[in-house]
Amino acid sequence: MSNPSYRIFDASENAVIVYFSDIVSSEQTQKIAAFSHALKTSLGELIVDVTISYTSALVTYQSLTIDHFSIKQKIKSVLTQLNDTAFLVKQIELPAYYHSEVGADINAIAKAKNLTVTDIIKYHSEQIYSVFAIGFAPGFAFLGEVNPILATPRLATPRKKVAKGSIAIADRQTAVYPAASPGGWNLIGNCPVSLFDAANTPPLPFNIGDSVKFIPIERNEFIRLGGHID
Repeated sequence: MSNPSYRIFDASENAVIVYFSDIVSSEQTQKIAAFSHALKTSLGELIVDVTISYTSALVTYQSLTIDHFSIKQKIKSVLTQLNDTAFLVKQIELPAYYHSEVGADINAIAKAKNLTVTDIIKYHSEQIYSVFAIGFAPGFAFLGEVNPILATPRLATPRKKVAKGSIAIADRQTAVYPAASPGGWNLIGNCPVSLFDAANTPPLPFNIGDSVKFIPIERNEFIRLGGHID
């Protein structure tokens, strides 16, 4: 990071927050993920947790072991050396069955945008998405960004229940619901692969900064992989 643009602010008596940019992008997400990895590697047990968001990282530290001034100096040192840090980014592929029988809004989106369902599938599956953040529910990854032509606002009234595996769009982001839950995103398909299992190590197939690509599959393959059609 030869030309540092980061800003560090106090967040609490045992946490500071590092802002990297005001712009959400795949490059920024990977940089923040690399910072989190380097910080944990360099400072070890001094760090309690690093919570990553779209443009920032909240660093919680052991306040009984290191003082506020010293941890900020160490964080700055990690940031200064970050330009030479190699950080491996995974790309995972997720099977996607795009159809109105598992994606209740796909026809409406196609009609509103004067596209065909085939166009929706093409535009959604040809993109490679970055994992911007993980939250809302265990295994729920906010992925960006969809082709602008697919950008669709959230539903005015959220559904009380969205099926596990539902593939959805909200504005320029897309996601897979890892479990049945309420939800206000537009549904276009379903992924039969489980994205969260607390018994696995790690419990998620991806981390922030990784890449995701959706692979269209047919109905029979969706069923074979464990998909359900209600």
